[in-house]
Amino acid sequence: MRITIKSSCAQAEIDTLGAQLMSLKGADGLEYLWQGDPTYWTGRAPVLFPIVGALRNQTTLIDGKEYHMRRHGFAKQSEFAVAEQTENAVTFSLRANEETKKQYPFDFELRVSFRLDGATLLNEFAVLNHGDTIMPFAVGGHPAFNCPLVQGEDFTDYVVEFEQPEVADCPAINMETGVIEVENRTRVLNGGKQIALQHSLFYKDALVFDNLKSRSVKLYSQKSGRGVKMDFAGFDYFGVWSAVNDAPYVCLEPWTGCATCTDEDDVLANKRGMCMLQVGNERRSAFSVTLL
Repeated sequence: MRITIKSSCAQAEIDTLGAQLMSLKGADGLEYLWQGDPTYWTGRAPVLFPIVGALRNQTTLIDGKEYHMRRHGFAKQSEFAVAEQTENAVTFSLRANEETKKQYPFDFELRVSFRLDGATLLNEFAVLNHGDTIMPFAVGGHPAFNCPLVQGEDFTDYVVEFEQPEVADCPAINMETGVIEVENRTRVLNGGKQIALQHSLFYKDALVFDNLKSRSVKLYSQKSGRGVKMDFAGFDYFGVWSAVNDAPYVCLEPWTGCATCTDEDDVLANKRGMCMLQVGNERRSAFSVTLL
């Protein structure tokens, strides 16, 4: 089921399946969000939980027992309940159940909220630990934006621009396993702010930024100025991705954690960026997307 929320400047549609954003339009009707195409990628903006990225052999260890999860976890394939809804906001809830506990043996609740304020969409994740043991998790966003947005423009007219100058050495990703090769890095930014988009940037998977100073980024056309600004304070990792076959979209991905790295073991609690949520506690993180 899809839920629509509106403001004076924008409209968003979110599906209860995966609490996934399905559409984000400006006041002029321009669709900013990638609409899914099996030629490239059927997703649009999946919610990543309780892991981000891939596990080695899709396997992790929790209290000495093996569990198996596919890339980015199970939230994106789960049906959420609508917990709250107003004209410009909606909150979805996913509670642990028999199926989730086969992959992740914790009594969690994941609440995913969307709120439109003018031309800005706020997307918040609240993770609650209803169990009786410390709960490791990571959470993240994965929205894909049409690129180009405007008819007559090209992918190469667009740039990704961070708020601050960055020196960024992005680790390689093993294309078969999804494991991050932390010792194998390529310099993507050397004191600059902008990455000029070209499809070849993504021929070896995503650009993973694990040491950014910036907590804001823009994806926009240097011709029309149209695009989006994302603010992602509270997320230590950031991904930029498009499909390897010259796809007409770019994903901007704020993460609290990342895929398994080559220098890590398979214990879930030992992975980089894992939040260790105490019994009875709640952890919130949020990012926003402003239409330009």
